[in-house]
Amino acid sequence: MIKPIKKILVANRGEIAVRVIRACHDLGIVSVAICSDCDRTAYHARLADEWYHIGGSPSSESYLNQDRVMQAVKDSGADAVHPGYGFLAENATFAQRCVDEGITFIGPRPETIRGLGDKLVAREMAIKANLPVVPGTDMGADNPDEALAFAKKIGFPVLVKAAAGGGGKGMRVVESADLFQEALDSASREAKSAFGDGRVFIEKYLVRPRHVEIQILCDTHGNHLHLCERECSIQRRHQKVIEEAPSPIMTDELRERMGTAAVSIAREAGYVGAGTVEFLVDQNRSFYFLEVNTRLQVEHPVTELVTGVDLVKEQVAVAEGRELTLRQEDIRLNGHAIECRIYAEDPSGGFMPSTGTLEHYRLPAGPGVRVDSGVLVWSEIPIYYDPMIAKLCTWGRDRTEAIARMQRALSEYRISGVESTVGFHQVVLANKKFIAGDLSTGFLQEEYPDSNYRTFSPELAEDAAIAAAVDKLLNERRITISQSGNGRSRSSGWVRHHRRENVKRLGGKH
Repeated sequence: MIKPIKKILVANRGEIAVRVIRACHDLGIVSVAICSDCDRTAYHARLADEWYHIGGSPSSESYLNQDRVMQAVKDSGADAVHPGYGFLAENATFAQRCVDEGITFIGPRPETIRGLGDKLVAREMAIKANLPVVPGTDMGADNPDEALAFAKKIGFPVLVKAAAGGGGKGMRVVESADLFQEALDSASREAKSAFGDGRVFIEKYLVRPRHVEIQILCDTHGNHLHLCERECSIQRRHQKVIEEAPSPIMTDELRERMGTAAVSIAREAGYVGAGTVEFLVDQNRSFYFLEVNTRLQVEHPVTELVTGVDLVKEQVAVAEGRELTLRQEDIRLNGHAIECRIYAEDPSGGFMPSTGTLEHYRLPAGPGVRVDSGVLVWSEIPIYYDPMIAKLCTWGRDRTEAIARMQRALSEYRISGVESTVGFHQVVLANKKFIAGDLSTGFLQEEYPDSNYRTFSPELAEDAAIAAAVDKLLNERRITISQSGNGRSRSSGWVRHHRRENVKRLGGKH
């Protein structure tokens, strides 16, 4: 039965809220934003057809407060909720509340979220669906002595992982037996703090694996398909920072096997909607099931760019009860896409979050460039949330062109008022191993072991500082000119000249 959606409340903020609101506009669906105290003038609130204030700036008082979110749903008259990613996106209790209230939850069924959200349950499903899994415990590591004995049996290094949650929290790599107990305890404490569930389990740690994931799309009529893979190996502290599609390691035969495996666990779980099945791939191209993310991924734009499929629109269609119009044979890859996550972080200071006001914000553009941004000039980057500013994506006819366009786009990006990771991405994309596609989840640690931006390229760091100084001078000149009301041409040419020179220098070090 098809139940058309008329109004969607987007239970999120930032760039993903903007992305979903734009899809609503394309579909002719009324969009509703929610915002905390510090987000009253945020871009997603301005862009939506309606917005509702739901509480204080801390996420526990607003975006994570289910009662306040549900009250906004009722007050707005929305008949559907899109959770985006993060916050309540993979919260089975919230999904169930929507169902109980007669609200369409644009995502998997609550029982699916609950089952696949528990990594031990998901592992059991994967084994039942005949997916290869990394050697590890099939139950929580409750007994420290038994856990240590098992770790010795499969051999160090091992990985201690939280049974609930993700994002690198509750995860520790353990190199030897004498470090095991401390890692087990700290991982359990972190998991308990982050997810309210201190259970952990043990897996064999693969040396220099790739992180490759398969995008799936399933409807309520029993149709399941995959939209090929994404390479997500460039990670910092288990958090992805650069993604691309397709994977440089992929062959037609490997893609077929991984895609079939992803669809198999989707069928086993009774999956509905968009989701991602994540795998580790070793140096012999053997792959192992990792987990299923029951939501739209941060990196979904690269899949959209190479397949031409609008995943948010497909999510809405599936939630309305419509049958997928695509079949597996309809999915064709076209070109190559790369995504760089642009964070308000200070690479020279250990990637600490950088809060403040975006005094200058100029987006790159041109052929093959897409920017999913959640901010505007003068937007505030608050302390309360993930410091992502935008996702910068480029498309090319092949990987070489996509990289070249990304370097050009990064050189055009202008951000001042906060620190950003733009220069960091320039360095990584110029790395010979990255260009050659020689990637692994340990790439950043191997290439830049001290995680200090200035050691990546002192010359680039100096140039970035010069560019920031020019941006600051430009802002000061603009204020002076606006106050005087004349003399605009006296300074603008000088500033433009020096800004051009610094763009050349930033782009010419590689």
